[in-house]
Amino acid sequence: MSTRTSKPRRLSRRGDTRQILVDTALTMLDGDKSFDGLSLRELTREVGIVPTGFYRHFPDMDALGLALVDEAFRSLRKILEDVRQDTRSADRLVASVVKSLVRHIRAHRAGFAFIASERFGGSAVVRNAIRRELRLVQTELAVDLARLPYLKEWNTTDLHMIASLILNAMVASAIDILDVSARDREGETALMKRAEQHLRLILLGVPHWQRDR
Repeated sequence: MSTRTSKPRRLSRRGDTRQILVDTALTMLDGDKSFDGLSLRELTREVGIVPTGFYRHFPDMDALGLALVDEAFRSLRKILEDVRQDTRSADRLVASVVKSLVRHIRAHRAGFAFIASERFGGSAVVRNAIRRELRLVQTELAVDLARLPYLKEWNTTDLHMIASLILNAMVASAIDILDVSARDREGETALMKRAEQHLRLILLGVPHWQRDR
């Protein structure tokens, strides 16, 4: 992932500070820095407030980490909202997932970069929060998959299994896309094609799946 430099944001209203702390932290982490390596003093200097000002909005850095997780997963849930518009066929599902994934990564790169880097990161609080959110997203995706005509008879366990496979493929594709420059349209197109192939490969086996009895 490319390292980005950020500039302190001007505080227009007192109520802005909490969101600015979240946005600035995500921007600072969109590079080689990990959440564990982000200091309160460094963050507040970037935002332009005194270190004690941080505690008016968060009791500690762990609370900030949880806020970052919540902010990062907003975009991932938006992808599911896009997919819900048309889940009548596997092909439409695949196309919707990949196009929506790329669009939201372009618009919210820092959030996706945070999920990608911190899901196996050093902060247990953040790591566990990401795992919980991924499980919730998986559950939402399983509900959406149940709307596909040929999955209506599948049980909950199997729906969660395929949702997990699709979600893991999405996260892997997101990591690849994050490493490609926004100006590299050819590289991005190639990754989109590969992402679609991976999802189609997963869905190809769906009609033939039979749980061991």
